[in-house]
Amino acid sequence: MSLSNVPERSAFARDRHVKYWLRCLKTFLPHLYTSNDSNRMTLALFTLSALDLLGVLHEYTTPSERSHYIDWIYHCQHPSGGFRGFTGTNFGNANRNVENEHWDPANLAGTFFALAGLAILGDSMKRVKRKECLEWLAKLQLEDGSFGEGLGKNGKIEGDPDIRYCFLAAVTRWILKDRVQLDDVEDIDVDKLATFIMASKAGPSPSTLHSGQASCHEAHAGFTYNGMGALFLLGRLPPPNDTSAASRSTVVADESFVQDVVHWLVYRQTTILADDGQDSEVADAQPSNVHEVFLGTHQSARVSHDAPHVGLEGSLDHHGAQIQQLIPSQNPPGRDTPLFHVLGASIDDSPQDTSPPASLQIDEGALLWVGFSGRCNKFADTCYSWWAGSTLIMLGKAHLLSFNAIRRYLLEKTQHIVGGFGKLPGDPPDILHSYLGLAALAAMKEPGLRSIDPTLCISLSAREHLESMPWRQDSHIAPQDGSGDMQK
Repeated sequence: MSLSNVPERSAFARDRHVKYWLRCLKTFLPHLYTSNDSNRMTLALFTLSALDLLGVLHEYTTPSERSHYIDWIYHCQHPSGGFRGFTGTNFGNANRNVENEHWDPANLAGTFFALAGLAILGDSMKRVKRKECLEWLAKLQLEDGSFGEGLGKNGKIEGDPDIRYCFLAAVTRWILKDRVQLDDVEDIDVDKLATFIMASKAGPSPSTLHSGQASCHEAHAGFTYNGMGALFLLGRLPPPNDTSAASRSTVVADESFVQDVVHWLVYRQTTILADDGQDSEVADAQPSNVHEVFLGTHQSARVSHDAPHVGLEGSLDHHGAQIQQLIPSQNPPGRDTPLFHVLGASIDDSPQDTSPPASLQIDEGALLWVGFSGRCNKFADTCYSWWAGSTLIMLGKAHLLSFNAIRRYLLEKTQHIVGGFGKLPGDPPDILHSYLGLAALAAMKEPGLRSIDPTLCISLSAREHLESMPWRQDSHIAPQDGSGDMQK
């Protein structure tokens, strides 16, 4: 099968996605979400942001409704700074005292999602307790530079060191902090935070970031997004040909660190897709026959020894199963650039020799659907199209993405008939994967979706609203717009 002759069957069902997200906003969620009530701020942010990316938030909500949403977010604001994840712990200021206040804490996730939600809704943010929030934020930093989730009894930092909290701290600081340090507000130790993140690199080179909790932890695409996003927002990943960030700091990631991360992320592109109804943990049971590649269509690709375009490299997982990864050798006829990039892909604009190390070849049909896995030797998963793909875009390496095949994977494999996206082919949609699938398509500039910021995971218009705040004027570090250029 030649990719140049494949009919285009991928269709973004925009109207169905609009209906799905309107159901999430204006009707009761399924009972399975009951256990996530304490994460209601997260669910609200994904829902509002999805409708914003679809460009229909103002069309299907009234000014009165949006004002109500804003009031609800402020109802979650903690009097000592930060935001709660939901209103269930708020027993009122009149009943609060030093003995019971730890039962009603603010947390980092609720704080970022609340601020992002206010930006999406176009709020002036005049009611945000900005000074208190920044003071609270500084109290969450641990001795090693990482961050906990919130404050417990007697001001104890709760939550193990976690690179996700590091990102949430960095992005909250980015949103709220003046360009010039406030005299009466202590800033976080940025050098310590950057050092902690860069020390979270997993294993030998090339590798990437893990949770930050232990040196033996496995590299993970989601943690990598959080770590690289935090470094970017802190100004410790200067854009190409710009040394301004490096000149302001003694702790900046060097080029080899970034290249290792890019190398590992590019490897996460895979044609190993879960079959309908199959769990991603079954990845260890892949067929040991090196001549088979899972396509997620109840079929295996035929290996051709005379196909000139794509090679296979085999590696063994801990069960001895053959795990296959695709590498490009030369461009298909009629194509100016490779459609797929894995082993040997260039992390700059200069071509490299990517000839297969052996005679094994695979039919081009294996490249019809390409997803991202979050860890080595795992199936593709909808959410990693965002976690891994947007990190590459954030780092200015969008040219290493197999856009067409990733788009086909999302639209033909995990897009659901009722709207939204499932985690794996055949799965029902859920709010997390539905939002991140939509975000991944927006990052790839899917028609019908608004542009998204690859670092903040909200629309460019929402980011621009944040940057319009009086305290954000003339800030030096601004996230990318997805094209590789910086915007002030």
